[in-house]
Amino acid sequence: MSTDWEPENVFDVFGNEHARDILVLASAKPMSAEEIAEQCGLSLPTVYRRVNVLESWDLLRADVQMDADGNHYQTYETKFREARFAVEDGGFTIDVERRHDLIDKFESFWEGLESDGGRRG
Repeated sequence: MSTDWEPENVFDVFGNEHARDILVLASAKPMSAEEIAEQCGLSLPTVYRRVNVLESWDLLRADVQMDADGNHYQTYETKFREARFAVEDGGFTIDVERRHDLIDKFESFWEGLESDGGRRG
């Protein structure tokens, strides 16, 4: 599957019920693959396949956690915020906003301030 942000490709991603379920669950709180599988009634291989697709589209973020015994495991958090689809000029257009977009904009702004010594204008 191509990760070009073409409407047909994005429809394929959002058209998968399991992918939508994972995005919804991981938007409430970061969850491990095991927690997602349990909540959705899915097998772990199915969860990992969907997680891999969502990560490749930058819609899901993985973070490494450590439990009380020192074992490492991953949790997943939704980065997807909003999608807007429109029909224009005989075709579809799509605008997808991810949560990190706002953070990245702030970081870029801050880095810009630092690089010019705080001088603006």
